[in-house]
Amino acid sequence: MTAERQNERSIGELVGDLTRQIGTLVRQEIDLARTEVSASARAAARDGAMVGVGGALIYAAFLAAMVAVALALVDAGLSPWLAALVVGILVAIAGAALIARGRSGLANADLTPRRTVETLKDDAELAKEQLS
Repeated sequence: MTAERQNERSIGELVGDLTRQIGTLVRQEIDLARTEVSASARAAARDGAMVGVGGALIYAAFLAAMVAVALALVDAGLSPWLAALVVGILVAIAGAALIARGRSGLANADLTPRRTVETLKDDAELAKEQLS
């Protein structure tokens, strides 16, 4: 009978074990959420950087266009200012493309840790079943 009693645990011991296990599970879920949010934040930061680089390129295009206008006023010859204007337009197109791509990525960024939310729901259901 003593060996049988050693295999049986009191309700208090079982509840204590369950509480410790739930605590461990919650800590693991928090770690998972932190990992998911970090990955999403890195992607959003990359897209934000693209917007910044695109803005810098458009600024450079504006400066090149202004140089082209100045060259047109100073020198009535076509070659220098036309060349500067073409370069400015090409840089503006590249900058606009980068901004569009970055904005699209930022608009699609989802920082919600969906896997963690789902597993937390599952864990809550499991805990509820265990306590019932």
